[in-house]
Amino acid sequence: MLVPTGVAAAQQVAGDTTGQRGYWWYQAPPKPPAKPEPDDLVKPAIPPMAELATWTPPRIRKLIEAQRDYAATVLTVDAVADFWRLQDFARRKARAFAGVTQVAMLRHPELNARSANPLVGEARDRMGAMKEATRLAYLRAHAGQFALVMFSRSSCGYCRVQWPIIERFREETGWQVTLMDLDRRPDLGARFGVSVTPTTMVIRRGSAQRMVVATGVEAYPGLAQTAYQAVKLLTGDIRPQQFLTGAGEEGGFFDALANGPVGAGDGGGEALATAPDGREP
Repeated sequence: MLVPTGVAAAQQVAGDTTGQRGYWWYQAPPKPPAKPEPDDLVKPAIPPMAELATWTPPRIRKLIEAQRDYAATVLTVDAVADFWRLQDFARRKARAFAGVTQVAMLRHPELNARSANPLVGEARDRMGAMKEATRLAYLRAHAGQFALVMFSRSSCGYCRVQWPIIERFREETGWQVTLMDLDRRPDLGARFGVSVTPTTMVIRRGSAQRMVVATGVEAYPGLAQTAYQAVKLLTGDIRPQQFLTGAGEEGGFFDALANGPVGAGDGGGEALATAPDGREP
């Protein structure tokens, strides 16, 4: 049996018996039908509302945008009305989601911030006082381990405003506070990376650990809160992801790590707590 080769084989494979076309006679495939250009006027197909209810929000949004552009082009009453019907559908869907959310919050109170952040005045005041007492007790308990240092300059007017606040911190917590004049000790600016005055820093005694808690003038409540968070971080009581967790909020709704990790990284805070040269002021 003879096996065809070359042009004959190609013709046989292609089913070409005319001999007019073969392996070397290339014929381009037919062109697909032209797609409409982005600016072509195409009326969007709006499905029945029962079908639209099964669509995902991104798909609904694309339909609304397409209908908006179509209606703005043709400017007919029917096209514009269709656009607003779609908008009304999206509004009602959002309203329904909000309603189901309220039911879910009541059924699962652990997902609701109300238990951890009361909105009623008296309860809110009581919780605020409790948090302040917790924060103050913690800072006093660590007064022997930490000190507060404020870097200033003789020409810094804001420093004269910040220093009385630092002294109040000392009176409230029993901490040692120190004023460092960068005009007299310019080497400290480079040593601790301080270029703006006033800069207030928490220093851990007998250690190279330190952390900036204020740059510029900071009111006492903010200074005490940030110093509290800094001490908790430097002592390892919290991790960086929990830096916004307030006093008494550990393990609760506002604790980012209450239910486990939230990031891929380990999130250790070692690098946050060491001076550039490993020395103390």
